[in-house]
This record gives sequence, C-alpha cells and structure tokens, in this order.
Amino acid sequence: MFEKLSERLERSFKLLKGEGRITEINVAETLKDVRRALIDADVNYKVAKTFTDTVKQKALGQNVLTAVKPGEMMVKIVHDELTALMGGTASALKLDGKPTVILMSGLQGSGKTTFTGKLAKKLKSEKSMRPLLIAGDVYRPAAIDQLKVLAESIGVDVYTEDGVKDPVGIATRGIEYAKRNHNDLVIVDTAGRLAVDEQMMDEIEAIKKAVKPTEILFVVDAMTGQDAVNTAKTFNDRLDFDGVVLTKLDGDTRGGAALTIRSVVEKPIKFVGTGETLDGIDVFHPNRMADRILGMGDIVSLVERAQQQFDEKEAEDLARKLRKNQFTFNDFYKQIQQIKKMGNLKDLASMIPGMGKALKDVEISNDAFKGIEAIINSMTPKERENPEIIKGTRVQRIAKGSGMSVQEVNRVLKQFDQTRKMMHMATTMKNPAAMMRQMKGRRK
Repeated sequence: MFEKLSERLERSFKLLKGEGRITEINVAETLKDVRRALIDADVNYKVAKTFTDTVKQKALGQNVLTAVKPGEMMVKIVHDELTALMGGTASALKLDGKPTVILMSGLQGSGKTTFTGKLAKKLKSEKSMRPLLIAGDVYRPAAIDQLKVLAESIGVDVYTEDGVKDPVGIATRGIEYAKRNHNDLVIVDTAGRLAVDEQMMDEIEAIKKAVKPTEILFVVDAMTGQDAVNTAKTFNDRLDFDGVVLTKLDGDTRGGAALTIRSVVEKPIKFVGTGETLDGIDVFHPNRMADRILGMGDIVSLVERAQQQFDEKEAEDLARKLRKNQFTFNDFYKQIQQIKKMGNLKDLASMIPGMGKALKDVEISNDAFKGIEAIINSMTPKERENPEIIKGTRVQRIAKGSGMSVQEVNRVLKQFDQTRKMMHMATTMKNPAAMMRQMKGRRK
C-alpha cells in the first residue's frame, strides 16, 4: 500500500533538496506535484487541494525559504498534515456496554465476516473478553458456515438460527442469549448491502434500532478507492456509524480511501485489516501511517506485532539459551512460526525505515521459509537439538528427505551457525562496540 504515492512524494521533495536557492515559486511547484500525487492515489480532489493549500500556508509561515534544510522542514509539515488529515490520533473502541454490542456494516465482499473473527480474537486475547458472534447474514449461503469456522478456530461462541430469515429477530435473540451465557462482548455480522438498495438499508437501520449497539463499524475494502469514500458517506447518513475499518490494506491499492475517508465522513478509521490470517488486524494510528507514506517505516507497530506473538516466559528461556550458546534448530523453527504469524513478510519488512524503498521491486513470498522448514523437519530430534553433529551422510540424508540440494542444506547450516554465534555475542557482551570490532575481524 502507498508504494506509488511514497515514490511520487519523494520525487516531489527532491525539488527542495537540491543545492539551488529555495523560492516561493519552487515551494508552490513542489506542492503542485504533491497534489497530483495525491489525486493519482485516488484522493478526492477537493481534499487534496485543501491539504496542499494548508501545507503551503504553514510552510511559508514557518520560513521554509530561509531554513537551513528546507526540504526536511517541508517533509515534517507534510507529515504533520497527513497525520491530521487521517484523524490525528488513534481512536479506541467503546467497550462499556453490558454486554458491549458491536454492529458490523458494509458492502458485499468488503470482508465483514473475516474482520468479525479478527476483532473477536483480538479482544479475547488482549482484553480477556468472552465474545459471542451473531450470524446475521441470512442471505449469503456460505456466510453462516464461514462464521462458524472462524468462531471455532478462535474458541468463541456463535449464535445462529438455521432457516430463519429475520436478521432483526436473530440479532435481538442473540443478545438475550449472550446475557444468559455471560458473554461480555457481542459482534453482530450482517449481510453486505448496496447503498442504493433501500430495502436492505432499512433492514440494517432496524437492526441498529433493535439492538442499540455500543459501536457501529463500517467495513470497507481499501482497494475500492474513491468509491469506498462515497459509499461510506451514504452509509453514515443512514447509520451514523462510529468508525471505519479499512480491509485489504496489503493489496495493490493506491491508498486514497485511507487519506480521504476521515475528512469526508468525519468519522475515525479505527482498524485496518491486512492479510488473510486472523492476526491480520491493527489499530489505525494516523501518525504511523504518515511515517509509512513518507518512507520512514513503522518500527512501533512492528514491535507491537512481535510482542503479541512472543510469550514473555519463552522470551526469557530463549535469552538464557542464547547466553549459554544453546540455541537449537527447534528454537529456530519456533521463531520462524512466530514471525509468520506476524503477517505478510514484505509488509513487515516495509515497517523498517528505508526497507520499503529497498524492497520496491523485490518479491518476498510468504513461502520464503518453506525450504528451511523442510530441512529442519527432515532432521532427527537429536540433530535438531545438537546441530554440530550434522555432517557427511547426515547432510545427504536431510537433503534427500527435504527435497533440497546438499549445497542448500550446507548453506542453511552455515547461516544458522553464524546467526547463533552473533546472537550469543550480542547477549553476552557488555560493550556493543567491541562486538562490532570482533565481527569485522571475523570477516577479514
């Protein structure tokens, strides 16, 4: 997401980073290019123009022309205004109902049902809530089955009424069931509907009136671009929803919806969905998204994703093993599985400052670890715990069992050995500079 916009903005700022004299004219030229970049990213024209007018006013008011590093100052102003455009700060869910009732709304195919599962898992694990999912999509045959599968995979209850075509009644009776069952969170999945379908819009209004939700979320596919914003406005006029969920942000999208939707409907983006796994959900932080748009990465979100996957006790055990140089292939395999749970690998890499640009034309498959996993799975338990014994005929057997070449197995063994040594040094040395000197000495 935002890859093309990031490139265009970087090109625009180069106009101010040269050695030539900075003038009001080339500030205006830069912002004209920025406005074009935003419109090409599917940002509403009026929003793009207002944005660049505001940036220009602030830039000239802060003496960009006489600044020592005018390009950097301009980037900062654009960053601050992008953050403000997307809402300024993260917006939390209200979770004060008894039970809390969250009503999902949106177009057909926007990803409501999948996001319902993601949100239930997140609130169950992070807030220790007891979710109940209500299957209110009675029109799509596979919707109820999909919700049941999602609920089972995360260990939560689901309320359904087979053969009943009354979503208002199902939602109402589902909440009564939740109260009896002591569920403190209810998420009502509803049918996707077109904004022009008056009967379906009347139906979701009736569900809102009947269940009096604590929060109404409008789920929209970010890849629909400007159409998403127009649809959001129509839904908001009817439902007065509390927040927006942008799904499929890891897809090939220009990102205009994320930049426009807040200013058009005046409702915050609360969550973004990335990837197909149930862990692919993030709270929307406008400042972090602005960082990513401007190629600054998003280390904070990367660390938060890691913390969600890495158990504290396991981390302590791993640190102890590293200090004693006892890191094994079993540990390595476990780390690979946890990294895979964090999400799309290219998306994760792009959170590291500078990596997004470096990986622009690089394809990183989520199967990148498949060969290493096959090699580890072809080892005996003794070999996984004692990597130093893997030599000669053992290498040949592992290569044959994993479908890899002897050279590939040897390369993995060498990389593992180097990684283990480096990690051991990092956890035992008090002086990082000395470690760097030792590493340089090893390379000579």
